[in-house]
Amino acid sequence: MVNSIVEQFVGKQNPFSTPVFKAECQEDVSPSHTAECQGIVRRISAASVKEGDSCEFGSAKYYAICGFGGILSCGITHTAVVPLDLVKCRIQVDPEKYKNIFNGFRVTLQEDGLRGLGKGWAPTLIGYSMQGLCKFGFYEVFKNLYSSLLGPENTYMWRTSLYLAASASAEFFADIALSPMEACKVRIQTQAGFANTLREAFPKMRADEGLAAFYKGLVPLWMRQIPYTMMKFACFERTVEAIYKHVVPKPRAECSKGEQLVVTFVAGYIAGVFCAVVSHPADSVVSLLNKDKGSTAVQALKKLGPKGVWKGLVARIIMIGTLTALQWFIYDSVKVYFRLPRPPPPEMPESLKAKLAASQ
Repeated sequence: MVNSIVEQFVGKQNPFSTPVFKAECQEDVSPSHTAECQGIVRRISAASVKEGDSCEFGSAKYYAICGFGGILSCGITHTAVVPLDLVKCRIQVDPEKYKNIFNGFRVTLQEDGLRGLGKGWAPTLIGYSMQGLCKFGFYEVFKNLYSSLLGPENTYMWRTSLYLAASASAEFFADIALSPMEACKVRIQTQAGFANTLREAFPKMRADEGLAAFYKGLVPLWMRQIPYTMMKFACFERTVEAIYKHVVPKPRAECSKGEQLVVTFVAGYIAGVFCAVVSHPADSVVSLLNKDKGSTAVQALKKLGPKGVWKGLVARIIMIGTLTALQWFIYDSVKVYFRLPRPPPPEMPESLKAKLAASQ
Protein backbone atom coordinates (compact mmCIF):
# COMPACT_ATOMS: atom_id res chain seq x y z
CA MET A 1 0.00 0.00 0.00
CA VAL A 2 1.35 3.34 -0.96
CA ASN A 3 1.10 5.69 2.00
CA SER A 4 3.13 8.64 0.79
CA ILE A 5 4.57 9.71 -2.56
CA VAL A 6 6.87 12.66 -2.77
CA GLU A 7 8.01 13.89 -6.10
CA GLN A 8 10.37 16.76 -6.59
CA PHE A 9 11.86 17.81 -9.87
CA VAL A 10 14.98 19.86 -9.38
CA GLY A 11 16.62 22.33 -11.72
CA LYS A 12 15.37 23.76 -14.94
CA GLN A 13 16.65 22.14 -18.09
CA ASN A 14 20.06 23.33 -19.13
CA PRO A 15 20.03 23.54 -22.93
CA PHE A 16 22.90 21.08 -23.15
CA SER A 17 23.04 18.85 -20.13
CA THR A 18 21.29 19.03 -16.75
CA PRO A 19 19.26 15.90 -16.04
CA VAL A 20 16.05 16.00 -14.02
CA PHE A 21 16.04 14.04 -10.78
CA LYS A 22 13.09 12.56 -8.92
CA ALA A 23 12.86 11.35 -5.34
CA GLU A 24 10.09 8.96 -4.27
CA CYS A 25 8.81 7.19 -1.14
CA GLN A 26 6.70 4.28 -2.34
CA GLU A 27 6.43 1.99 0.66
CA ASP A 28 4.41 2.05 3.86
CA VAL A 29 6.77 3.82 6.25
CA SER A 30 6.77 5.26 9.73
CA PRO A 31 6.36 9.01 10.36
CA SER A 32 10.06 9.30 11.13
CA HIS A 33 10.95 7.58 7.86
CA THR A 34 8.60 9.86 5.94
CA ALA A 35 10.23 12.93 7.50
CA GLU A 36 13.63 11.55 6.55
CA CYS A 37 12.51 11.07 2.92
CA GLN A 38 11.16 14.61 2.80
CA GLY A 39 14.48 15.84 4.14
CA ILE A 40 16.30 14.04 1.32
CA VAL A 41 14.05 15.72 -1.24
CA ARG A 42 14.77 19.14 0.27
CA ARG A 43 18.51 18.49 0.18
CA ILE A 44 18.35 17.36 -3.47
CA SER A 45 16.37 20.50 -4.33
CA ALA A 46 18.88 22.70 -2.58
CA ALA A 47 21.67 20.99 -4.49
CA SER A 48 20.05 22.03 -7.79
CA VAL A 49 21.48 25.51 -7.19
CA LYS A 50 25.20 24.89 -7.60
CA GLU A 51 27.62 26.22 -5.04
CA GLY A 52 28.46 29.83 -5.82
CA ASP A 53 25.38 30.43 -7.98
CA SER A 54 22.78 32.94 -6.78
CA CYS A 55 19.78 31.20 -8.34
CA GLU A 56 18.61 28.16 -10.24
CA PHE A 57 19.15 27.97 -13.99
CA GLY A 58 15.91 28.83 -15.78
CA SER A 59 14.19 30.29 -12.71
CA ALA A 60 12.19 33.53 -12.75
CA LYS A 61 15.08 35.29 -11.01
CA TYR A 62 17.49 33.99 -13.64
CA TYR A 63 15.41 35.39 -16.50
CA ALA A 64 14.81 38.68 -14.68
CA ILE A 65 18.54 39.28 -14.21
CA CYS A 66 19.20 38.32 -17.85
CA GLY A 67 16.61 40.94 -18.86
CA PHE A 68 18.30 43.52 -16.64
CA GLY A 69 21.63 42.67 -18.26
CA GLY A 70 20.00 43.24 -21.64
CA ILE A 71 18.76 46.69 -20.56
CA LEU A 72 22.26 47.73 -19.53
CA SER A 73 24.06 46.17 -22.49
CA CYS A 74 21.83 47.68 -25.21
CA GLY A 75 20.78 50.95 -23.54
CA ILE A 76 24.28 52.06 -22.54
CA THR A 77 26.10 51.02 -25.71
CA HIS A 78 23.62 52.44 -28.23
CA THR A 79 23.47 55.74 -26.34
CA ALA A 80 27.27 55.93 -26.24
CA VAL A 81 27.54 55.76 -30.04
CA VAL A 82 24.72 58.23 -30.82
CA PRO A 83 27.13 60.61 -32.68
CA LEU A 84 28.29 57.83 -34.99
CA ASP A 85 24.71 56.61 -35.46
CA LEU A 86 23.57 60.14 -36.30
CA VAL A 87 26.21 60.54 -39.02
CA LYS A 88 25.48 57.06 -40.36
CA CYS A 89 21.75 57.87 -40.67
CA ARG A 90 22.50 61.16 -42.45
CA ILE A 91 24.83 59.46 -44.93
CA GLN A 92 22.04 56.97 -45.70
CA VAL A 93 19.28 59.53 -46.29
CA ASP A 94 21.34 62.37 -47.85
CA PRO A 95 24.54 60.97 -49.41
CA GLU A 96 25.11 64.06 -51.56
CA LYS A 97 25.49 66.28 -48.52
CA TYR A 98 27.10 63.75 -46.16
CA LYS A 99 29.56 62.02 -48.50
CA ASN A 100 31.35 59.78 -46.00
CA ILE A 101 31.87 59.35 -42.30
CA PHE A 102 34.54 62.04 -41.92
CA ASN A 103 32.70 64.53 -44.11
CA GLY A 104 29.52 63.71 -42.19
CA PHE A 105 31.09 64.61 -38.86
CA ARG A 106 32.59 67.80 -40.29
CA VAL A 107 29.31 69.03 -41.81
CA THR A 108 27.35 68.16 -38.67
CA LEU A 109 29.80 70.03 -36.43
CA GLN A 110 29.72 73.07 -38.74
CA GLU A 111 25.92 73.25 -38.79
CA ASP A 112 24.89 72.01 -35.33
CA GLY A 113 28.00 72.31 -33.20
CA LEU A 114 29.29 69.70 -30.79
CA ARG A 115 25.91 69.51 -29.06
CA GLY A 116 24.29 68.50 -32.35
CA LEU A 117 26.12 65.18 -32.30
CA GLY A 118 23.99 64.14 -29.33
CA LYS A 119 20.64 64.54 -31.10
CA GLY A 120 18.36 61.60 -30.47
CA TRP A 121 20.07 60.33 -27.31
CA ALA A 122 16.85 60.13 -25.25
CA PRO A 123 14.79 57.93 -27.62
CA THR A 124 17.93 55.87 -28.19
CA LEU A 125 18.40 55.23 -24.47
CA ILE A 126 14.73 54.40 -23.84
CA GLY A 127 14.12 52.44 -27.03
CA TYR A 128 17.21 50.27 -26.94
CA SER A 129 16.87 49.61 -23.22
CA MET A 130 13.41 48.16 -23.87
CA GLN A 131 14.76 46.26 -26.86
CA GLY A 132 17.62 44.83 -24.77
CA LEU A 133 15.22 43.67 -22.08
CA CYS A 134 13.23 41.65 -24.61
CA LYS A 135 16.17 40.60 -26.80
CA PHE A 136 18.36 39.02 -24.11
CA GLY A 137 15.64 38.05 -21.66
CA PHE A 138 13.41 36.32 -24.22
CA TYR A 139 16.41 34.72 -25.92
CA GLU A 140 17.19 32.82 -22.73
CA VAL A 141 13.52 31.88 -22.35
CA PHE A 142 13.10 30.66 -25.93
CA LYS A 143 16.46 28.85 -25.97
CA ASN A 144 15.46 26.90 -22.86
CA LEU A 145 11.93 26.28 -24.18
CA TYR A 146 13.01 25.01 -27.59
CA SER A 147 15.74 22.90 -26.02
CA SER A 148 13.22 21.18 -23.77
CA LEU A 149 11.12 20.36 -26.84
CA LEU A 150 14.09 18.98 -28.78
CA GLY A 151 15.72 16.94 -26.04
CA PRO A 152 19.46 16.76 -25.19
CA GLU A 153 20.63 14.91 -28.31
CA ASN A 154 18.75 17.00 -30.85
CA THR A 155 19.67 20.15 -28.95
CA TYR A 156 23.36 19.37 -29.43
CA MET A 157 23.08 18.29 -33.07
CA TRP A 158 20.85 21.23 -34.05
CA ARG A 159 22.28 23.83 -31.68
CA THR A 160 22.93 26.43 -34.41
CA SER A 161 19.30 26.16 -35.53
CA LEU A 162 18.29 26.45 -31.89
CA TYR A 163 20.25 29.71 -31.52
CA LEU A 164 18.72 31.06 -34.73
CA ALA A 165 15.15 30.18 -33.77
CA ALA A 166 15.43 31.47 -30.20
CA SER A 167 17.03 34.77 -31.23
CA ALA A 168 14.51 35.36 -34.05
CA SER A 169 11.62 34.75 -31.65
CA ALA A 170 13.08 37.14 -29.08
CA GLU A 171 13.79 39.89 -31.61
CA PHE A 172 10.23 39.76 -32.95
CA PHE A 173 8.98 41.09 -29.61
CA ALA A 174 12.02 43.29 -29.01
CA ASP A 175 11.33 45.30 -32.17
CA ILE A 176 7.75 45.98 -31.16
CA ALA A 177 9.15 47.56 -28.01
CA LEU A 178 11.82 49.48 -29.96
CA SER A 179 9.80 50.80 -32.92
CA PRO A 180 8.22 53.97 -31.40
CA MET A 181 11.50 55.33 -30.06
CA GLU A 182 13.40 54.34 -33.21
CA ALA A 183 10.92 56.37 -35.28
CA CYS A 184 11.41 59.41 -33.01
CA LYS A 185 15.18 59.05 -33.07
CA VAL A 186 15.49 58.93 -36.85
CA ARG A 187 13.07 61.86 -37.30
CA ILE A 188 15.09 63.99 -34.87
CA GLN A 189 18.41 63.07 -36.45
CA THR A 190 17.54 63.32 -40.15
CA GLN A 191 14.70 65.84 -40.61
CA ALA A 192 16.13 69.32 -40.13
CA GLY A 193 13.98 71.64 -38.06
CA PHE A 194 11.46 68.96 -37.06
CA ALA A 195 12.44 68.62 -33.40
CA ASN A 196 15.53 68.63 -31.21
CA THR A 197 14.27 66.52 -28.31
CA LEU A 198 12.02 63.54 -27.64
CA ARG A 199 9.57 65.80 -25.77
CA GLU A 200 9.11 67.80 -28.97
CA ALA A 201 9.14 64.94 -31.47
CA PHE A 202 6.75 62.45 -29.84
CA PRO A 203 3.66 64.71 -29.49
CA LYS A 204 4.28 66.29 -32.91
CA MET A 205 4.46 62.90 -34.64
CA ARG A 206 1.35 61.70 -32.85
CA ALA A 207 -0.60 64.86 -33.74
CA ASP A 208 0.46 64.81 -37.40
CA GLU A 209 0.22 61.10 -38.21
CA GLY A 210 -1.36 59.32 -35.26
CA LEU A 211 0.00 56.15 -33.64
CA ALA A 212 0.78 54.70 -37.07
CA ALA A 213 3.78 57.04 -37.23
CA PHE A 214 5.52 55.00 -34.54
CA TYR A 215 4.98 51.61 -36.22
CA LYS A 216 5.17 52.31 -39.95
CA GLY A 217 8.81 51.25 -39.85
CA LEU A 218 8.13 48.06 -37.88
CA VAL A 219 8.24 45.65 -40.82
CA PRO A 220 11.54 47.07 -42.17
CA LEU A 221 12.76 47.04 -38.57
CA TRP A 222 12.00 43.32 -38.39
CA MET A 223 13.77 42.89 -41.73
CA ARG A 224 16.83 44.65 -40.30
CA GLN A 225 16.89 43.43 -36.72
CA ILE A 226 15.78 39.79 -36.97
CA PRO A 227 18.59 38.73 -39.38
CA TYR A 228 20.97 40.92 -37.37
CA THR A 229 20.01 39.29 -34.08
CA MET A 230 20.03 35.78 -35.53
CA MET A 231 23.58 36.39 -36.75
CA LYS A 232 24.52 38.12 -33.50
CA PHE A 233 23.53 35.25 -31.23
CA ALA A 234 24.30 32.25 -33.44
CA CYS A 235 27.68 33.60 -34.57
CA PHE A 236 28.59 34.58 -31.01
CA GLU A 237 27.65 31.20 -29.53
CA ARG A 238 29.55 29.23 -32.17
CA THR A 239 32.55 31.59 -32.05
CA VAL A 240 32.82 31.19 -28.28
CA GLU A 241 32.64 27.42 -28.72
CA ALA A 242 35.38 27.53 -31.39
CA ILE A 243 37.67 29.81 -29.34
CA TYR A 244 37.56 27.54 -26.31
CA LYS A 245 38.05 24.47 -28.50
CA HIS A 246 40.85 25.69 -30.79
CA VAL A 247 42.45 28.81 -29.27
CA VAL A 248 42.25 28.79 -25.48
CA PRO A 249 44.71 26.16 -24.18
CA LYS A 250 42.56 25.12 -21.22
CA PRO A 251 38.89 24.35 -20.44
CA ARG A 252 36.61 27.28 -19.64
CA ALA A 253 36.15 26.03 -16.09
CA GLU A 254 39.88 26.58 -15.50
CA CYS A 255 39.85 30.12 -16.96
CA SER A 256 39.52 33.11 -14.66
CA LYS A 257 36.46 35.36 -14.93
CA GLY A 258 38.63 37.99 -16.62
CA GLU A 259 39.88 35.53 -19.23
CA GLN A 260 36.34 34.39 -19.92
CA LEU A 261 35.20 37.99 -20.44
CA VAL A 262 38.05 38.58 -22.91
CA VAL A 263 36.80 35.61 -24.94
CA THR A 264 33.29 37.10 -24.74
CA PHE A 265 34.51 40.46 -26.09
CA VAL A 266 36.47 38.94 -28.99
CA ALA A 267 33.61 36.65 -30.00
CA GLY A 268 31.19 39.58 -29.74
CA TYR A 269 33.26 41.75 -32.09
CA ILE A 270 33.55 38.98 -34.70
CA ALA A 271 29.80 38.46 -34.53
CA GLY A 272 29.22 42.22 -34.82
CA VAL A 273 31.05 42.51 -38.15
CA PHE A 274 28.85 39.83 -39.71
CA CYS A 275 25.76 41.43 -38.15
CA ALA A 276 26.50 44.81 -39.74
CA VAL A 277 26.86 43.39 -43.25
CA VAL A 278 23.73 41.22 -43.04
CA SER A 279 21.43 43.94 -41.71
CA HIS A 280 22.74 47.08 -43.45
CA PRO A 281 20.41 47.22 -46.50
CA ALA A 282 17.32 47.05 -44.29
CA ASP A 283 18.86 49.62 -41.95
CA SER A 284 19.16 52.06 -44.87
CA VAL A 285 15.49 51.52 -45.73
CA VAL A 286 14.42 52.14 -42.11
CA SER A 287 16.40 55.38 -41.95
CA LEU A 288 14.89 56.76 -45.18
CA LEU A 289 11.42 55.52 -44.32
CA ASN A 290 11.31 57.33 -40.99
CA LYS A 291 12.69 60.50 -42.58
CA ASP A 292 10.22 60.73 -45.48
CA LYS A 293 6.66 61.19 -44.28
CA GLY A 294 4.14 58.97 -46.08
CA SER A 295 6.66 56.80 -47.91
CA THR A 296 6.60 52.99 -48.01
CA ALA A 297 9.37 50.41 -47.72
CA VAL A 298 9.18 49.61 -51.45
CA GLN A 299 9.39 53.30 -52.38
CA ALA A 300 12.37 53.79 -50.06
CA LEU A 301 14.14 50.78 -51.55
CA LYS A 302 13.61 52.06 -55.11
CA LYS A 303 14.83 55.52 -54.14
CA LEU A 304 18.03 54.17 -52.60
CA GLY A 305 18.83 51.77 -55.43
CA PRO A 306 21.28 48.82 -55.35
CA LYS A 307 24.27 50.99 -54.41
CA GLY A 308 22.42 53.33 -52.08
CA VAL A 309 21.45 50.58 -49.64
CA TRP A 310 25.17 50.06 -48.89
CA LYS A 311 25.93 53.73 -48.12
CA GLY A 312 27.33 54.14 -44.61
CA LEU A 313 28.43 50.49 -44.33
CA VAL A 314 31.92 51.32 -43.00
CA ALA A 315 30.44 53.50 -40.26
CA ARG A 316 27.95 50.77 -39.43
CA ILE A 317 30.63 48.06 -39.24
CA ILE A 318 32.66 50.18 -36.82
CA MET A 319 29.54 51.00 -34.81
CA ILE A 320 27.95 47.54 -34.77
CA GLY A 321 31.22 45.67 -34.24
CA THR A 322 32.04 47.79 -31.21
CA LEU A 323 28.44 47.73 -30.00
CA THR A 324 28.06 43.98 -30.23
CA ALA A 325 31.37 43.30 -28.48
CA LEU A 326 30.52 45.71 -25.65
CA GLN A 327 26.97 44.37 -25.36
CA TRP A 328 28.13 40.80 -24.88
CA PHE A 329 30.86 41.99 -22.49
CA ILE A 330 28.37 43.95 -20.35
CA TYR A 331 25.77 41.18 -20.49
CA ASP A 332 28.25 38.50 -19.43
CA SER A 333 29.64 40.81 -16.74
CA VAL A 334 26.14 41.16 -15.27
CA LYS A 335 25.86 37.37 -15.17
CA VAL A 336 29.23 37.15 -13.41
CA TYR A 337 28.38 39.95 -10.95
CA PHE A 338 25.04 38.42 -9.96
CA ARG A 339 26.56 34.92 -9.92
CA LEU A 340 24.14 33.45 -12.45
CA PRO A 341 24.63 29.87 -13.67
CA ARG A 342 26.70 29.97 -16.86
CA PRO A 343 26.58 26.60 -18.67
CA PRO A 344 29.86 25.52 -20.28
CA PRO A 345 30.27 25.30 -24.07
CA PRO A 346 28.13 22.50 -25.56
CA GLU A 347 29.38 18.95 -25.27
CA MET A 348 28.02 15.86 -26.97
CA PRO A 349 25.70 13.91 -24.62
CA GLU A 350 26.97 10.49 -23.54
CA SER A 351 23.88 8.83 -25.03
CA LEU A 352 24.69 10.31 -28.46
CA LYS A 353 28.33 9.23 -28.15
CA ALA A 354 27.15 5.68 -27.41
CA LYS A 355 24.84 5.69 -30.44
CA LEU A 356 27.61 6.95 -32.73
CA ALA A 357 30.04 4.34 -31.37
CA ALA A 358 27.48 1.57 -31.87
CA SER A 359 26.85 2.63 -35.47
CA GLN A 360 30.54 2.44 -36.41
